[in-house]
Amino acid sequence: MKYFIRNSFILTIALNCIGIGQHVLAQQGQPVQAILGQDENRRVITTAVPFLAISPDSRASGMGDVGVATTPDANATHWNPAKLAYLEPSFGVSASFTPWLSKIVNDMSISYLSAYKKLNQQQALGLSMRYFDLGDIQLTDRQGELLNLVSPREFSLAATFALQLGENLSAGLTGRFIHSNLLSNTGTGGTEGQAGLSGAADVGIYYTKDIVFNGNEGNWSFGANISNIGAKITYLDEDQADFIPTNLKVGGAFTTYLDPYNKLTFAVDFNKLLVPTPPIYLRDSVTNQIVFRNSQPVIAPGGGRNPDRGLLSGMFGSFNDAPDGFSEELQEIMISAGVEYWYNELFAVRAGYFYEHENKGNRKYFTAGLGLRYQVFGVDFAYLLPQDQNHPLQETLRISLHFNIDSTPTETIGEESDLN
Repeated sequence: MKYFIRNSFILTIALNCIGIGQHVLAQQGQPVQAILGQDENRRVITTAVPFLAISPDSRASGMGDVGVATTPDANATHWNPAKLAYLEPSFGVSASFTPWLSKIVNDMSISYLSAYKKLNQQQALGLSMRYFDLGDIQLTDRQGELLNLVSPREFSLAATFALQLGENLSAGLTGRFIHSNLLSNTGTGGTEGQAGLSGAADVGIYYTKDIVFNGNEGNWSFGANISNIGAKITYLDEDQADFIPTNLKVGGAFTTYLDPYNKLTFAVDFNKLLVPTPPIYLRDSVTNQIVFRNSQPVIAPGGGRNPDRGLLSGMFGSFNDAPDGFSEELQEIMISAGVEYWYNELFAVRAGYFYEHENKGNRKYFTAGLGLRYQVFGVDFAYLLPQDQNHPLQETLRISLHFNIDSTPTETIGEESDLN
């Protein structure tokens, strides 16, 4: 992505592509709304390191980005760590690749690698790595003179433990390290940038139960996951730290076996970012400029709450801090719905839809996907079709490869191994 920009390359990178936090975008004491000309009636929630919230694998992406309650695979480390406990193969690996914003640039991509190992019938461990390559960016100063060429990169490393709490219920916990190198060797307002570091955790639960429905076998499953519970991240100093994308995801899935060869799954997820909603700032009646007091922007009466809060206050306060009250809180809920058809566990066709309210980002797109399995190998494809023409996400294609090993069934806790 080689193009020329003015002093603040963060401002141009934002481009609705990666959404760096509000304070990082601010310059010379101005809040981000003043710089970007943000419509205060469309209060889009932005966070640092939003690459953590992008769907990494093709199966879930082909179903409209659902995954908290679908049948488990190696990519459960992203969608719901609790699902790992119900995997049947003893070991599996998945690798996914997504050329990102290929409609605009040709060298931005997201890579995801995940693996799991069943310790026994009730326990499983998982590992995952996500890498976001933002391409090469040529910086210029305000006069258009060339500065240095930068190559922003972000990645995360995660480890997961999942445990069956009963025949139908499991829980999972993930720990994550986050590294975001966007501002190294660059400066904003004379301040030298640095790589952002943070740590986070995911907590998930998963319930699954086999049923008989209209004479056919089937399965109900439900899941919930709070992801990226962690400290704020900063690129300049501690006074300009931003929330990471802490997210609540709940959903369900229903699978029916039409006959021994045909299986159909319907799934739906609901997502909400657990970070503060941007407030409405008070403006001068004459100049229409935002009013400052003690070097801080003043929030208008009834304009919401101060977003500069701690982790727990930001999470729990995110349910009642929208300036327009409950109606705006409902707008912040994103909905994903998808369907998956399998023939003989060999060939899959998928479709889905993702909805985000126009005041909160306006991402609305259909998805389609295919899946193939042969013995221990598998491959999935997904394609994204936005409702709006010339959308930056248009022509987004994902591919995922899978490798699973079925070994001798692992022993249950408390049972003696057959080898003894």
